[in-house]
Amino acid sequence: MLIVGDRLRKVFCGTQRERIPDAAFVAMSFFIRIRNALFPAYKRIETFGIKEGYTVIDYGCGPGVYVRRASELVGRNGKVYAVDVHKLAIESVNRIIERYNLSNVEAVLARGCSCNLDDHIADVIYALDMFHMVTEPTLFLHELHRLLKRNGYLIIDYGHQSRESAKAKIKQSRIWDIVEVHRRGLKCVPIPQG
Repeated sequence: MLIVGDRLRKVFCGTQRERIPDAAFVAMSFFIRIRNALFPAYKRIETFGIKEGYTVIDYGCGPGVYVRRASELVGRNGKVYAVDVHKLAIESVNRIIERYNLSNVEAVLARGCSCNLDDHIADVIYALDMFHMVTEPTLFLHELHRLLKRNGYLIIDYGHQSRESAKAKIKQSRIWDIVEVHRRGLKCVPIPQG
């Protein structure tokens, strides 16, 4: 029975799907709201080095937990793109934008491992609690590489996979250098491509 439960968890929530079902997204959003009431999410991104005027991409933004604080950190001269493959995520971010009048935030619907944003626009990209769900990590990491400025950096956490698994996927892409290893994630810089 444990094997069946583990397989269902992986299919429903984990490594077998890039886009979780609507019901799972709604449930996840509910639990995230509870978690954030106890442990505010904004404190985490305050450690990412985001500065006034930066362009930031929250890739795999989910219900938009980090969007408001990221908007405050980049200020009026900065920009936050909240990117996700799930339409419910985009709807949630749009409600946050409207509720808090976040004129420097834009929700972007991704299609698989790509989104409709210009090359090399981001100073910082963070991808939190979603890397374990990416079925084609090399394609995904190439997309992030395309979006990041040459002097920018990526913060990516392990999600529901081991640190070693996440590091191996990043190293296999051959386009990122891991420059810092933290308890919850990695800081990476792009390797210039010919």
